[in-house]
Amino acid sequence: MYKAFLIKYGEIGVKGKNRYLFEDALVRQIRYALKNIDGDFTVSKENGRVYATAGSDFDYDEAVEALSRVFGIIGICPVVQIDDNGFDDLAEHVIKYIDMAYPDKNFSFKVNARRARKNYPLDSMEINMELGERILNAFPELKVDVHNPDVLLQVEIRNVINIYSVEIPGPGGMPTGTAGKAMLLLSGGIDSPVAGYMIAKRGVSLEATYFHAPPYTSERAKLKVVELAKLVARYSGPITLNVVNFTDIQLAIYEKCPHDELTIIMRRYMMKIAEKLAKDSGCLGLITGESIGQVASQTMHSLYCTNEVCTLPVFRPVIGFDKQDIIDISEKIGTYETSILPFEDCCTIFVAKHPVTKPNLNIIKNDEHHLDDVIDDLMKKALDTVEKIVIE
Repeated sequence: MYKAFLIKYGEIGVKGKNRYLFEDALVRQIRYALKNIDGDFTVSKENGRVYATAGSDFDYDEAVEALSRVFGIIGICPVVQIDDNGFDDLAEHVIKYIDMAYPDKNFSFKVNARRARKNYPLDSMEINMELGERILNAFPELKVDVHNPDVLLQVEIRNVINIYSVEIPGPGGMPTGTAGKAMLLLSGGIDSPVAGYMIAKRGVSLEATYFHAPPYTSERAKLKVVELAKLVARYSGPITLNVVNFTDIQLAIYEKCPHDELTIIMRRYMMKIAEKLAKDSGCLGLITGESIGQVASQTMHSLYCTNEVCTLPVFRPVIGFDKQDIIDISEKIGTYETSILPFEDCCTIFVAKHPVTKPNLNIIKNDEHHLDDVIDDLMKKALDTVEKIVIE
């Protein structure tokens, strides 16, 4: 029955003279989402509406699933589109639509007509009343309920006439690519994929950095992070994943620095490397999955110490979330089951038995001088040997 989807957007509608830029970005993202779905879809925009129209048969569920991951969409409406051949023809199509869409006629309904084309001979109220009467004549078992109907039948009189009654929720947010690019520090845990998803939802394109520590972390741990990047990329669009070999730096920190400061000093060098990669690729900020007080490296004192090495802003979208809040989002976006696979990343290998929870920045910086004779070469080596994996 359906050959097209009417796409509704939210915040884009309140933009001013540059609204067309956000609409164009949304159209591009919809095309990207549907490019591997059979149906030869054409995506177009018209007077505050975006349409995805199939040129051939397609899998309805696959198309809806793809659209439900496009940021900027608040509603996905499978729509029947007809030409304007007079009111009698419209009424026949509406009756046919109800008969096909609702085999069980035990429901209440309301007709809600919108006449965007003002030269149509009937106004909105007249269309509502006339269609309601025709529907009741065709299906006497139905009931009208103007306050809380089971089915809200939408009829939009535009260049073509849209008939629909289902609105599938979209993810909301802003179209990817409308708010610059940021570097996600992606580990194998639960938090960082959720952080990437949340920042991407605000229109930010993502690049990602993963710190690998062979042989202490396995190839399976790396593949786990690649899979997490793929799951996030379903929403964010393509991601370049930078895999940094961090083993030598971690060993140097372990050998030369106080063990209760291992995690803080390690995080500081991670932030330095991620920022260098971010600046080289035009990113405007870093993203982490840190939440206040969740672990020793995420106390306010620890976050202050790790932030000190950065000149780019650091975005922490889950900073005030309880762990269960983060888990709930990870389950919704499909990353949770991968995140809990038992393959450890470098953050969990070199962990102090009694990590400092209130580090003093001056002491940390002083203890880092123990690395002065090796750290420049180790940093250069780590940056020169970065493996880049492009994830569609």
